[in-house]
Amino acid sequence: MYKIDAKKSLFVLIKNSLGTKLFKSVYFFIDKKSVDIYKKGKLSCAFYVSTILKIIGLVKDIHATVQGLIRDLEESGWYKIDKLKKGAIIIWDKEKSGHLHVGFYLGNNKAASNSSSKRMPIVHSLHYQGRKILAVYFHNSLE
Repeated sequence: MYKIDAKKSLFVLIKNSLGTKLFKSVYFFIDKKSVDIYKKGKLSCAFYVSTILKIIGLVKDIHATVQGLIRDLEESGWYKIDKLKKGAIIIWDKEKSGHLHVGFYLGNNKAASNSSSKRMPIVHSLHYQGRKILAVYFHNSLE
């Protein structure tokens, strides 16, 4: 039986996902009307991160919201850490947008997340759009 190498797979999936439009839109029925809840990629950060983690088997489901992803992280063996480690999940504050933001820590003060302005996953500075980091989660399988 094969066992996935979560750490190597995570970084390969992140690298290969950069610039893709795959996470841009998903439609849900709201009051019998089909609606793109991610607003053409503006609100796709939780969808992006949870999809990558679901592929590797590090969360139970794919999520539309950061709050739902946080609950799943905690139920799936992720725990808060004080010092950043490569592969960690970063939760940023709501800033002016009114929405939490989530992404992956890549090391060297760089992170990857869905850009609300470019509407695709990108690499950016650790302090995405000047936001404050609220929490950092890590999973033992990434050691």
